[in-house]
Amino acid sequence: MFGWWRHLGRTSELLKGCPVRSERGTGLIEVLLGIAILGLVGIAYLGGMGTSTQATIITKEQSIAESLVRSEAEYVKRCGYQYDTSEYPVDPTLTIPESWTVPPPAVVPVHGSDDGLQEVTVSAQHNDETVLSIVIYKVAR
Repeated sequence: MFGWWRHLGRTSELLKGCPVRSERGTGLIEVLLGIAILGLVGIAYLGGMGTSTQATIITKEQSIAESLVRSEAEYVKRCGYQYDTSEYPVDPTLTIPESWTVPPPAVVPVHGSDDGLQEVTVSAQHNDETVLSIVIYKVAR
């Protein structure tokens, strides 16, 4: 038959000549080492999950801010040119989520006096903190 089959019943005879060291406490050390390794892996996993969650929250916040700013910038572009104004109105049809604000876009004449070219700053704020701000130029046509 198989070569190893004949040794199954004689394992104690095979190990008779081998010196056996004391193995007291080895099980406890192995268990503690296994728990430590498992703990390190768990900590690394939870750290990665926390980072992933935070990245998702930031991405969602930036996405909302970008949508609000783009919509408001398009509204300002559609508005007629207003000479000697400090701000344009906020789009009344713009749906603004809770805890978000879109302040009226600030206007600064490019050449000191309003000669038909304005720099308009459109921004979105979340909990009174500016998340995204863009600058567009409006030309009198």
